[in-house]
Amino acid sequence: MTTTGGFSVTIATLIAAGRLDERLLEAALARIHSAEFTRWIDRGDAADFESPLPPQELRQVLEGWEGADVIVHTSGPRQKRLLVADMDSTIIGQECIDELADYAGVKPQVADITERAMRGELDFAGALAERVALLEGLEFETIAQCLAERIRPNPGAETLVRTMSALGATTILVSGGFTAFVEPIARKVGFDRFEANVLEVAAGKLTGSTSGRIVDSHVKQEVLVRACEELELRPDETMAIGDGANDALMVMAAGLGIAYHAKPVLAEVADACLEHHGLDALLWAQGINRARWIED
Repeated sequence: MTTTGGFSVTIATLIAAGRLDERLLEAALARIHSAEFTRWIDRGDAADFESPLPPQELRQVLEGWEGADVIVHTSGPRQKRLLVADMDSTIIGQECIDELADYAGVKPQVADITERAMRGELDFAGALAERVALLEGLEFETIAQCLAERIRPNPGAETLVRTMSALGATTILVSGGFTAFVEPIARKVGFDRFEANVLEVAAGKLTGSTSGRIVDSHVKQEVLVRACEELELRPDETMAIGDGANDALMVMAAGLGIAYHAKPVLAEVADACLEHHGLDALLWAQGINRARWIED
């Protein structure tokens, strides 16, 4: 949201990669009273417009548009200087603990607990302990096999992270999963640092427990807040991305909180939802055109 001559307007980015033509743009503007086109970010892909509606009201008007994502901006700098992202089902397309559980023959039990925890139906720490206990006795080296065979970054993840880093932002991967997965994913995607849980290992096998503090929703929020203090940033200079209940506090604390293919409990509190495009679309949301992207 910006103020021009004492009058507040809300800026929104309309994203429909490869198909954003004049007809679609006009249809978007017709939905909103007094909305105006302001600029193309990338012609045919993403454009900005502004409206006198407040951010939450504008989001409600535009939600549910098939094939298009709309990012409604709150106050603060458009280009963010800190990115804090969840990993499972956000930066990567899988839930690592569910995939690891498949090697132990207990995936249905573990996946059911994961799903309920992501919906906010279970206490996260208790759900984590219950799932880890089911992995007791699994060979630690199975994690490397699982990473190689099953774990893949989501579309656009590397472009988003590497571009923001190249433009001077700090990037942090924060996960309720495990360092044995998070560290190699952080390195592959290009994050500056990471925070995650630690699996206990004895004689080369998982003990069924974790060690140290549990990275829950409060810790994720704390990571963002402390990074702001360390980097001397305002909250409105930050962006956070997640998909489940465990990400809600972090997403709400950020200047731009994004729910990515998210559970309703997170989508309801986020500033915007990304449903139809890869994570690199969040560069358009920051006003960064494709010519500046760091792509493979």
